[in-house]
Amino acid sequence: MENKILFLGTGTSVGVPMVGCPCEVCKSDDERDKRLRTSALIQYQDRNLLIDIGPDFRAQMLTHKISRIDAVLLTHPHRDHIAGFDEIRALNFLYDTKVDLFANSFTWESLKKQFYYAFMESDYTSVPKVDYTEISSDTFLVNDIEILPISVLHGKMPCIGYRIGNIAYITDANFIAEKEMDKLADLDILILNALRKYHHPSHFTLDESLEVIKRLKPKKAYLIHLSHHMGKHELVEIELPENVFLAYDGLQVQF
Repeated sequence: MENKILFLGTGTSVGVPMVGCPCEVCKSDDERDKRLRTSALIQYQDRNLLIDIGPDFRAQMLTHKISRIDAVLLTHPHRDHIAGFDEIRALNFLYDTKVDLFANSFTWESLKKQFYYAFMESDYTSVPKVDYTEISSDTFLVNDIEILPISVLHGKMPCIGYRIGNIAYITDANFIAEKEMDKLADLDILILNALRKYHHPSHFTLDESLEVIKRLKPKKAYLIHLSHHMGKHELVEIELPENVFLAYDGLQVQF
């Protein structure tokens, strides 16, 4: 299997194009302006690594005919990034095994509260089943794949990005500390959130994301977690540096 990134979703909970909205993005006929909630499948060394499992997870799996997930990597516990957790049951049934799940303790405790029924003492067996591994700031292994967590802030909330080889994926961030910036040196591909063009208290704006990219100098960068307030894909992308692109749902990038 070739190594590639499949962008399953590149949008947000607030600002996803909606039927009846009068704005130009929502009326757009460009499929790149139709965005499900942000998630990505990293196909690396014959493993399928899913980053986040939002409310559109089932539709995303069916659209792209994905039936195998080797591990789920969670970034933080907001609903637009974990609401598809219950759909793990389909993978449990299909392969008769638990799904490996990696997250920090903060996200794990929140997940257990939001999906309390999956963790109760009960005779009912039709619940999502996972093998949980707590991660911190240290490199961890998924089978034999080394993954380096990147600690960022989403407003005041801790959020985890991931570096896998020479690619890195960071969503829902508006601050990256110096020591975490050091982990992002010499990237082939940086995937970074950019919510919109004007200030937001917990997300990078377009200009802020471009400043991070300018400093880190990856060979290529792709912007994700895009609100429709960003504007139409075709108009925004022509404003970007030549090595920076707006990601869109279904985009596949080999690395």
